[in-house]
Amino acid sequence: MCAHTECALHVLWGDVLEVPEVQETPVPDEVPEVLEVPDVLEAPGVLGAPPVPRPARRRGRTTLLVAAAAVLGVVAGTCTGFVVQANREPTVLPPLSQPVVKQAEGEVEPLSAAQDRHVKVDGDLRKLLLKKPKGAREPDYAAGVDGWMDIAEYADLYEKPQNAFGNLASDEFRRAAVTDWLVGRTYSVEIVLTQFRQERGLAAAEYTANEQGFADDEDDTDSWPIPGTGDGWAYVHHTPDREPGYLPLYSAEAMATRGDIAMTVWVYDTKPIPKKKIMDLAKRQMERL
Repeated sequence: MCAHTECALHVLWGDVLEVPEVQETPVPDEVPEVLEVPDVLEAPGVLGAPPVPRPARRRGRTTLLVAAAAVLGVVAGTCTGFVVQANREPTVLPPLSQPVVKQAEGEVEPLSAAQDRHVKVDGDLRKLLLKKPKGAREPDYAAGVDGWMDIAEYADLYEKPQNAFGNLASDEFRRAAVTDWLVGRTYSVEIVLTQFRQERGLAAAEYTANEQGFADDEDDTDSWPIPGTGDGWAYVHHTPDREPGYLPLYSAEAMATRGDIAMTVWVYDTKPIPKKKIMDLAKRQMERL
């Protein structure tokens, strides 16, 4: 302790306490390296010791060398295969030309109407309609003119003729043949064969599906598939239409498709219409197509 410090302490506190001097420990010039403590293995059987996760194993240089050698082997094998194939002589292929088939002389005899369906459907559609049964007569207001129905008259069959006219035109309506008859005073039948051009799609099948959808929506209606038609269905509506001053009117209908022709059959009567009647008419009409 220096002299002026001792004097100051003596003046303030009296006798000065002697503080022993601390010997400074010499610091070595080089610090020894700290030894790494090895991982402490978990003692077996010690309860409560947390598990030590095992580090993932690194891939060594040997694995990389083996993978590189495999890649080089594939490349070398491919190159060798190309070289071997290039040195081989080309394989002789059989000639592409074949012996000419001698054509028959003269014109081929056209198919009959029984063999070629288009002969039927491109002819007079009215001949494919069912014939009127014995004892039947034409109704007072017959449908169509001379068995034909144009697009305007066909559209008038719907509740909204203007919309129906546009739909028929867009569906490529071609023509429609119609027949109807009356048996007794109340039982009537109407059959329509509607033909479409079908240059853009299967318009006849789509038309039939739409009409069947309307029939299905009717309340209190039973329906059955028409055998042998594929998409044909028959419907009997059990609830009659009632108008003041008229007898109740029951109805049944059937729809089916054959090629570009959509068949529709309507039956009306003042009494319920049995399934047998509408099914018989539909099957016999489809047989004629």
